Amino acid sequence: MIIKKISKANGTLSVPGDKSISHRAVMLGSLASGVTEISGFLKGADCLSTIDCFRNMGIDIDINGENVTVYGKGLRGLEVPKKTLYTGNSGTTTRLLCGILSGQKFNSTITGDASIQKRPMGRVTKPLSLMGAKIENEYCPLHIIGTNLHGIDYTMPVASAQVKTAIILAGLYAEGKTVVHEIEKSRDHTELMLSAMGADINVNGLDISVSGASDLTSVRVNVPGDISSAAFFMVLGAIMPNSEITITNVGINPTRTGIIDVLKEMGADIKLENQRESAGESVADITVRSSALKGTVIGGEIIPRLIDELPIIAVAAVFADGETVIKDAQELKVKETNRIKAVVDEFTKCKIDINETNDGMIILGGNPVYGADFKTYGDHRMAMSLTVLAQMCEGSSSIDDSDCACVSYPTFFDDFYKLGK
Repeated sequence: MIIKKISKANGTLSVPGDKSISHRAVMLGSLASGVTEISGFLKGADCLSTIDCFRNMGIDIDINGENVTVYGKGLRGLEVPKKTLYTGNSGTTTRLLCGILSGQKFNSTITGDASIQKRPMGRVTKPLSLMGAKIENEYCPLHIIGTNLHGIDYTMPVASAQVKTAIILAGLYAEGKTVVHEIEKSRDHTELMLSAMGADINVNGLDISVSGASDLTSVRVNVPGDISSAAFFMVLGAIMPNSEITITNVGINPTRTGIIDVLKEMGADIKLENQRESAGESVADITVRSSALKGTVIGGEIIPRLIDELPIIAVAAVFADGETVIKDAQELKVKETNRIKAVVDEFTKCKIDINETNDGMIILGGNPVYGADFKTYGDHRMAMSLTVLAQMCEGSSSIDDSDCACVSYPTFFDDFYKLGK
C-alpha cells in the first residue's frame, strides 16, 4: 500500500478500547458467576480470538457493536473444548490461557498462526510447571493436561504482565497461596479486575498474592481507549508542524503512561484534561501540539510501562534533536516480531542513523529522512509506526501489509487521514 501523506494533523478523535483490558474482561467474565457486561470492547482480531476460544469452551458471548455480554459459568464452568483452541496472532490470549487451562479437569490444545508458533512460551510454562502444570512443548501447539495445582512463591526474572497474569490466573485454581514478586511494575489490569470481582488478591508494592478462589462475581466493565493506540497520534501531533490533536477517553493507568512521561521528557507539548475514574481505571483526554523534541535515554523501570509503544517512540526519536538511547528492552525481541531488529532494519532504509544493541537501539535524530518500501513483518504496531514515520519522509513510501493493523486498530487509516482534512 502506498502511504498517503498529510501536511498537518488537526482534530479530535477517540481510539478503540484498550486491548489488554478487553482480553481480560472476556476471560475473567467467563470465569465469573453471572453476566459481565463490557462496553468499549476492542473488536480487533486478537480480542476476537479470545472470544472464539471461550465460546469453544461453552461460554455464551454476545457481541453488539462495542458492547459485549459474557454469560459466565464460574471458575469451574469451562467445558472440554470442542476443538483445538486457536489464538490467531494473540500472544496475550495464548499465554493467559496457559494459566487458566493448567488447573482445569480436562485436557486441551492451544495453537495460533505462523507468527505465534515461533514465539517462545517457555517463560510462561516454566513457572506454571513449578505449580504442577503439565504443558507439552515450549512453542505452539501447546498440549495442556489439566491437573491439580499448588501455590508457589515466584520472583519474575523479567517484567512481563503476560507471565505475571498467567501465574495469577493459575493461582485461582491452586491449593494454597501464590505469590509473585515483580522486579519492576508491569500493567496491573488483571489485579484491578480480580479485586473488583471479589478474588482473594493482595497487592503490596511489587508483590502480588492470590489464593485459590471459590468463585468470582461478575461486574460491569467500561473499557477506556487504548493508550497504545493513542500513542501513534501523540507522536504524530508532536512531530508534524502546525498540528494539534486531542484523543478523548484514553486510559491512563499509571502502569501504562510511560509514553507520556518520555514524550514530556523529550519536550512534547502534552496536556491531560478531564481526568476521571471509570470502573477502577484512570481516564483522561490527551491533547498534543507540534513540539521541538530533544533526544533522551529510555531504560530501567519505565520500560514495562511503555514496552508496546517503543516502535512509535523510536519514530519520535528520529525527529528529535540529538541522540536517543533505548535500553533494557530485550522484551521487544519476543513480540509479534523481533521489534528491535525490525525497527532498525526498516529505519535504515530511510537513511536514518540508527544502531541495534543487544537490548535496544541508539538513534541520532534531526537528519533528513527519505521514503522507502517498508516491511511490516505482519506486526500491527510496525505498520502504524511506519505510517507515521512516512509522513515526515522526503519522497514516497509504502508498506507491504496494512491489514495487520486490524489486530489492535481496525479503523486506524480512516482515523489517521481524517486528521489531515
